[in-house]
Amino acid sequence: MDILTEVLASMRTGRPVSVRTTGRVPFGLRLPPVAGAGFHVVLSGSCWLVPLEDAASQTPLPLGPGDVVFLRDGRGHILADHPDTPAEVERPSQYSPGSPLGTVTIGGEGATTNLLCGNYHLDRARPHPLVRQLPEIIHLSANPARHPELASAVQLLRTELEQPRPGSGGIVPALIDSLLLYILRAWLEERPAAGAKGWAAALGDAAIAPALTAIHDKPGSQWTVESLATRAGLSRAAFARRFNDLVGEPPMAYVTRWRMTTAARLLRETEDPLATVASRTGYGSEYAFAKAFKREYGQAPGGYRREARAA
Repeated sequence: MDILTEVLASMRTGRPVSVRTTGRVPFGLRLPPVAGAGFHVVLSGSCWLVPLEDAASQTPLPLGPGDVVFLRDGRGHILADHPDTPAEVERPSQYSPGSPLGTVTIGGEGATTNLLCGNYHLDRARPHPLVRQLPEIIHLSANPARHPELASAVQLLRTELEQPRPGSGGIVPALIDSLLLYILRAWLEERPAAGAKGWAAALGDAAIAPALTAIHDKPGSQWTVESLATRAGLSRAAFARRFNDLVGEPPMAYVTRWRMTTAARLLRETEDPLATVASRTGYGSEYAFAKAFKREYGQAPGGYRREARAA
């Protein structure tokens, strides 16, 4: 079981939205908050990212060729050739026949910066603890020596966007879809060297990682703290303490969270009857499942499914 993939798949509620943005000095683009997580890839040139929220306490972030930025909460910000350049409001993107992305061109007649900008639709009402523990802004340099897979993905995107060929319409969205995993993998792999705690440490912990894998692999099993501690090779008390320290909540609270997250995904993406969803997530009856689901999501499973399909 690939926990990182499962976590992101459970939170995603739609395909990424992406726009190719071209800025010519002087340029400044004001981007409003989005419902999900934002991202930018600097394909060529350079620019600055200037946070809008609490701007007085935020330092503008310089970005160079190949850099990738991930904004956990899709916060509003400005992209500009210089932090002092006035910013215009976001303008509608243009779509050309056969193009996989929209395009936006802003600015004057100076040097050109090309970016891929967009957002991933994530369930912000119930964010997974792994996502909650991410910093608000992740800035990664696509340096092949540090992040070879991420650098390769950026290079492939650059090539497909600058030299589109038959198949680019399918390749580009797939690369953008994969980019989120490359970003988070790169960030997680940097954490152990910095004495990481939380999920960055939990995924590599010899005791907690097997327990997490078991929960994700079989959310419908009748897990107990004792049975999970046995998998971890720890006493009940030691396991509960270590799990809470790394994951951020007690073992059984996380079991319930993952069951409900799995149920929500099944309701959104499958036609499984409620009895099947209940069984697959560890509930002996539709009634018990519906009661637990309503407690977590504030509405009955059937209503959630209808609302998700209508969105």
